Amino acid sequence: MPTLRVPSLDELSERKGAITPTNGVVTLFGYGISVTVDRGHLTLQDGVGPNRRYSRFSRVGHRLKRVVVIGSSRHISFEALRWLTDQDVAFTLLERDGKVLAITGPVSPSDVRLRRAQATAHETGIALPIARELIDKKLGGQALLLRKNFPSYAAVEGITNARARLAKAESNAEILSCEACGAQLYWAAWHELPISFPHVDLPRVPEHWRTFGSRMSPLTTSPRLAVNPPNAMLNYLYSILEAEARLALASLGLDPGIGMLHSDLRSRDSLACDVMEPVRPQVDAFLLDWLRRSPLKREWFFEQRDGNCRLMAPFAAKLSESAQIWRRAVAPFAEGIARALWSHRRDGRNRDILSTPLTRSRKRESRGSIVNVLRKLDTVTENVCGICGVSIKRAYKHCLRCPPTIWPNKAQKASEIARDPIAQARRASSQRVQAAALKTWKTSDKADWLDLEFYREQIQPSLAAATVSAIVAALGVSESYATNIRAGRVPHPRHWLTLARLVAVSVDDKPEQASAP
Repeated sequence: MPTLRVPSLDELSERKGAITPTNGVVTLFGYGISVTVDRGHLTLQDGVGPNRRYSRFSRVGHRLKRVVVIGSSRHISFEALRWLTDQDVAFTLLERDGKVLAITGPVSPSDVRLRRAQATAHETGIALPIARELIDKKLGGQALLLRKNFPSYAAVEGITNARARLAKAESNAEILSCEACGAQLYWAAWHELPISFPHVDLPRVPEHWRTFGSRMSPLTTSPRLAVNPPNAMLNYLYSILEAEARLALASLGLDPGIGMLHSDLRSRDSLACDVMEPVRPQVDAFLLDWLRRSPLKREWFFEQRDGNCRLMAPFAAKLSESAQIWRRAVAPFAEGIARALWSHRRDGRNRDILSTPLTRSRKRESRGSIVNVLRKLDTVTENVCGICGVSIKRAYKHCLRCPPTIWPNKAQKASEIARDPIAQARRASSQRVQAAALKTWKTSDKADWLDLEFYREQIQPSLAAATVSAIVAALGVSESYATNIRAGRVPHPRHWLTLARLVAVSVDDKPEQASAP
């Protein structure tokens, strides 16, 4: 009787296909997931039924940065955790709904002085500026995304006003109020965003899956348990972002649970949620680009009996490959918080250098030079065209498709741009918006005291301190028109009150001042 030979892992890998990292990320899903060590090699197994995948990685040349496990049937050995730790590979365990269950990763020795500064941040007063700065970056990112992708000038103006109120906020409650106001306007602009599916999938696609809809799920009155694909995708991407935020804070020696803005809860890492806030618009932009670039497929999602929309495991694995993007995005904010806390330690000795292991921005300074750590949180800002908002090179201020006044000596290029169908469509859309605003505006809407004399004496001189981008965001006009307004051009009377608010001219007591000799 012939003996039964058990195939090796290498042979199984050749038969069924190996698990290969993409962008340094490996995602395991299915049933019987196994993460173990065999003869010094990390061995990974996953799959459903006969469709199994097997791979093994040596300690050199593995190219692993993250191992993400999705599902409830899994096994990981202590030896595998040690292998991952030695190789600086993070391990993330997610539930099928995207909830973060466990995270392990490279952790630096904790400096008790930094943790004490974190615990006393509210007493020393540094927590409020940190919270205000994080939400300001979030609102700024939301306004930029809307200006680039949605014809919603009212929402941009509302978010700009929320940022103005945020600068004067003196408590976390006021900061959260500004954030909530901006979020309401922001997600309202997303509500009617169309979601495309292949024609063959349409008979199986529910009607409420064909638009982005509300961020508030009818099942929970919160973003949890999304009922359509785009919101389910966004929830999952936020979970990956949360995992990266927790890893970044732990690697800096901070406690992810002690927050600056979010209140303390037993089941929440509040500081990780704080660090996520300024990066959320980048996640939203990633999702929006995905939705507009290609249609979604019905096979990527399944609907539970209560209407909750979930991601199929292979599709969730594809989204997990974006982890490295969010690791780089969250790093400067985590280090910015660490430096702000370090500079406000109670011992008063601020000459010590705080290293920056995530961004390496202080590698040279940490070798001996003295630097000033009292500065704002670092931000990663994308260089975009000041008019249309598309990404451009660092050396430029405008893209080549924007109005020809930017190139006064290039008449031929200007004529080519003027005939461009995309530019013509953009101009036509802008003209329709401005024509509709002119049609609805009435002279009676303007206060009697807000006349041309008041505008020239009280509002126009203050516009010199306002930036062109702020005027564009507030009025929803082109950059050239905003530049002319700032230089002295008198805009249409319907813009006067908005400009007065932009430059912080009080309008409460102006009727009497306007009538005074």
